Amino acid sequence: MPKPLPRPAFGSDLIADPCRISDRLSPMPFDLKKSLPKPGVRFVPPAVHGSADACLLAQAALELKAQGRMLAVVVAGATDAQRLLAEIPWFAPSADAVADPAAKLRVHLLPDWETLPYDAFSPHQDLVSERLATLYEVQSGQCDLLIVPATTALLRMAPPQFLAAYTFFFKQGEKLDEARLKSQLTLAGYSHVGQVMSPGEYSVRGGLIDIFPMGSVLPYRLDLFGDTVETIRTFDADTQRSLYPVPQVRMLPGREFPMDEAARLAFRNRWREMFEGDPSRTAIYKDIGSGIASAGIEYYLPLFFEQTATLFEYLPHDAMFATVGDVEQSIKRFWSDTRSRWQFLRADRERPVLEPKAIYLDDEDFFTLLKPYARWAIKSDDGPSALSAPLPEIAVNRRLEDPLANLRAFLSKTDNRVLICADSNGRRETLQQYFAEYDLHPALCDDHFGFVASSEPLMLGVAPLQSGFQLPGLGLAFVTETELYAGSGRRAGRRKQQATTEVEFMVRDLSELKVGDPVVHSNHGIGRYMGLISMDLGEGETEFLHLEYAKETKLYVPVSQLHVISRYSGASPEDAPLHSLGSGQWEKAKRKAAQQVRDTAAELLNLYARRTLRQGHAFQYSAHDYEAFADSFGFEETADQAAAINAVIKDMTSGQPMDRLICGDVGFGKTEVALRAAFVAVMGGKQVAILAPTTLLAEQHAQTFADRFANWPVRIAELSRFRTGKEVTQAIKGLADGTIDIVIGTHKLLSGDVKFQRLGLVIIDEEHRFGVRQKEALKALRAEVDVLTLTATPIPRTLGMALEGLREFSVIATAPQKRLAIKTFVRGETESTIREACLRELKRGGQVYFLHNEVETIANRRAMLEALLPEARIGVAHGQMHERDLEKVMRDFVAQRFNILLCTTIIETGIDVPTANTIIMHRADKFGLAQLHQLRGRVGRSHHQAYAYLLVQDVQGLSKQAQRRLEAIQQMEELGSGFYLAMHDLEIRGAGEVLGDNQSGEIHEIGFQMYSDMLNEAVRALKDGREPDLAAPLSSTTEINLHVPALLPNDYCGDVNERLSLYKRFANCAAQDAIDALQEELIDRFGKLPEPARALVETHRLRIAAKPLGIVKIDAHAEAALMQFMPNPPIDAMRIIELVQKNRQVKLNGQDKLRITAAMVDLNARVQQVKTIMKALGA
Repeated sequence: MPKPLPRPAFGSDLIADPCRISDRLSPMPFDLKKSLPKPGVRFVPPAVHGSADACLLAQAALELKAQGRMLAVVVAGATDAQRLLAEIPWFAPSADAVADPAAKLRVHLLPDWETLPYDAFSPHQDLVSERLATLYEVQSGQCDLLIVPATTALLRMAPPQFLAAYTFFFKQGEKLDEARLKSQLTLAGYSHVGQVMSPGEYSVRGGLIDIFPMGSVLPYRLDLFGDTVETIRTFDADTQRSLYPVPQVRMLPGREFPMDEAARLAFRNRWREMFEGDPSRTAIYKDIGSGIASAGIEYYLPLFFEQTATLFEYLPHDAMFATVGDVEQSIKRFWSDTRSRWQFLRADRERPVLEPKAIYLDDEDFFTLLKPYARWAIKSDDGPSALSAPLPEIAVNRRLEDPLANLRAFLSKTDNRVLICADSNGRRETLQQYFAEYDLHPALCDDHFGFVASSEPLMLGVAPLQSGFQLPGLGLAFVTETELYAGSGRRAGRRKQQATTEVEFMVRDLSELKVGDPVVHSNHGIGRYMGLISMDLGEGETEFLHLEYAKETKLYVPVSQLHVISRYSGASPEDAPLHSLGSGQWEKAKRKAAQQVRDTAAELLNLYARRTLRQGHAFQYSAHDYEAFADSFGFEETADQAAAINAVIKDMTSGQPMDRLICGDVGFGKTEVALRAAFVAVMGGKQVAILAPTTLLAEQHAQTFADRFANWPVRIAELSRFRTGKEVTQAIKGLADGTIDIVIGTHKLLSGDVKFQRLGLVIIDEEHRFGVRQKEALKALRAEVDVLTLTATPIPRTLGMALEGLREFSVIATAPQKRLAIKTFVRGETESTIREACLRELKRGGQVYFLHNEVETIANRRAMLEALLPEARIGVAHGQMHERDLEKVMRDFVAQRFNILLCTTIIETGIDVPTANTIIMHRADKFGLAQLHQLRGRVGRSHHQAYAYLLVQDVQGLSKQAQRRLEAIQQMEELGSGFYLAMHDLEIRGAGEVLGDNQSGEIHEIGFQMYSDMLNEAVRALKDGREPDLAAPLSSTTEINLHVPALLPNDYCGDVNERLSLYKRFANCAAQDAIDALQEELIDRFGKLPEPARALVETHRLRIAAKPLGIVKIDAHAEAALMQFMPNPPIDAMRIIELVQKNRQVKLNGQDKLRITAAMVDLNARVQQVKTIMKALGA
């Protein structure tokens, strides 16, 4: 272990002058003051490793703050900007460590728009809000350190005078003129709405004014008394409930450009000067005249101003700059891409584009403007430098007897004091327990300040650092989980998006369970859940699940035994059967289902055997080319998506024919899986056919494939009614002679005159929407080629497991990052609701679907909308239109020539329009749940907040069924997860599709979960060549009693539903890692575990460890512990004999029990004793 260093002498004078803390907090091993260059001078500090750049920048900013100056940090990429935003404040003194909170380092990020140059969509409102807030803080001297991605620093923006002119404050007690306020807010770009939901909106109701200022996290409610502001309170935009009072509100402009009459006139004048041709042909020009900011208007920002500004005009003249990473290369790459996009788009007469130099600084201009400032150029390096050094290999290796051997070796050799940085409080607790198991006991610390001030050689704390480093000159080292778990993927997984929760868990999770809902107990059958109750059976409070069976008989299930409980699904809750306890009714239902299950399993295995005998084509492809193609995706794959892609490629490169089903919610990225599969097939020398159920969808797929394969020597054709006779003939000829690689079409592809030279892969989108004849043709295809089927009909993952290897399943249940749940409202149909919903979308440059499913009255509806919304451009689409007219309307809508599409359910399976983010459904009560979900999925395909308005004639007068459907869809706002819970009836329909309809009776009798488990077991048994014993319990469970309260106390987690969900999630955990993750979540959400909660966690840890040893019961109290084994346990009998001979405390008790006699006064002693015995038995 390193030798303790003398504690630094922190004098009280130092604390009193917090800005001087930089002298001692993490002093640099070179003279920091002398290293801050003079204006016009560039200085290169010693190279940095890991997150040492954040430490260096924090110290520089603190030193500059003491001089009354600021630091602007330009980073090569947005990822590094986010990293530094999290890391830098940790290296600065926290408010607790200094006497004056004003000494805190004020760190701000100027975010990027997160759109591509010339994109036809606008940045998210939250990003615009954050940008305006940051520029205001910089301009008003309230920013000490500004972080800017390089490409953002190039952007030309509104001059500082614009921001100053449109910023104002409301204060409590001051007078307010309502008419003047409205005009002020309208001039500043705020929208007047009925209910405030997003930044940039306000509403006035009597003496209440609701405002959501840009740059604010929460909206505010001003309560007027006469013309005086009596109170100002924040409120929750979702619930509309007031939260807490504040003295004043700061109002920033609603956009990064003005939208008043004068600004719009100036915009149109400059447009005519800048662009040739008739401006009335362009939607943007017309929209600006109507006061609508079209999507992507930001790329015309220079037209609003006489002169634009750059970032440099917002910064004080004595600011210092620091560049991190290869900024120059990043700017060059950005300019190359921007020029290419401009060349590609410049000929578009309907949407002409400005030259890049009008919107961005080029590299020469940027570095010229940077030159007069003092600046640092921070670079990273592999070898040690005068400032920092990399860490050696210290990764945990679970294969070694001492997994911490590498870490121990480092600690024994280093002279540095070491801080191990956990990701969160929950992770810190998990690591502390893990280290203690291997006799490593770091001291705990709260922050960086505490670590530097301490003399402890080894400490454990929570820090947002991404990678570790050493500061040898200071005798300090920082180790993060990146190094601890290098190679195991643990940190990578935590930093990226979490993999989806198992859909099975969502079904088994009881979080949405209401009193009276049916549940299945695996030993006693179907009963009704009546709530959670607490009882004291002589050993302290314990919680039980209260179930009620037929004849009002009661059953109490301890919360530690919830693995025997699952939600019932298989019929509506009202129609679920109710069993009698002890009547044999449940056993009879299970026996009947078992026979059916066995037959189904045998049939499925027969299919499987037939398929494995067939020889498939093993595709080969260049990994280098594939990487290049994958990189053009432009997004980070979600965990589920990546798993699905890997599974498909594995199938295709094996010698077996592929038949994989990809299930995923609308817009969750199934198309990308298809694109990767097509790439592998084409590069492997085969042809690909993509089948879509509608012509519109085929058209969109054709466009997507053409875009992604644009840079590859791949020929793509489309076969549908949208193509001319000549084009169809050429495509058919090309398929036959092999000159066409990929064909996309409707069922036309299945007609007899279409012949392929070397078909290798068929991709089917929404197979269930094809007719019987087409399905038969597809069945024949499956015998010859690889088949990939995409569907948004949910198929439960439990069933996927049951059919594993029979038909391959991949479920994508993770929403893409930054995708927001769709806000859904049920409203009575009024003109004001329709107008507000449409204007909310149009004013942010978006588009609206207006669903009117009655073709005969659609023309009247159009006339009504035109009168109500004169500023809108309305198109109409329905199934009775001529195919070509329909195609034109849909194409125009995608090209944003219309901003409202009045349509029927023809859009149900449809094209992707990322700018359409509001859907209004007339007579929503007439649609089924599945259809509502599918239709709502048309919006919310980008990172903008999407809205769905379900309009009904009379909310109060709805039938009970319609009410329940509309409530369900409102509650199903969660992406992916809520879908599986609320639409479980659809999963069963999906199961019927795979298994055949004769299964539904058995599913009704025993519940879907039990049915799936039985099918799973039957398939496994038949695969192993044994007869399935479905009468036996499907999974052995271990009953554990530690004679201490094991629960989540009410004062720790007060919500009953939340507690029930957590109990169930613990019961579902099948590995210690899952328990770790859940324990971390508990600590992060509710704080340190109280003793009863710790007992609950340990109970489940013992349950998991006991299962592979065949232990069915553990009973441990103060004087002794008893372990009971199942018949023929899977452990070596010699181990038991050896244990009894060596350890006098352990004795055999009958044929199947071990008794341990020892003093075990508390929970820790009991757990430790049981673990020791299990370890000796081979756990």
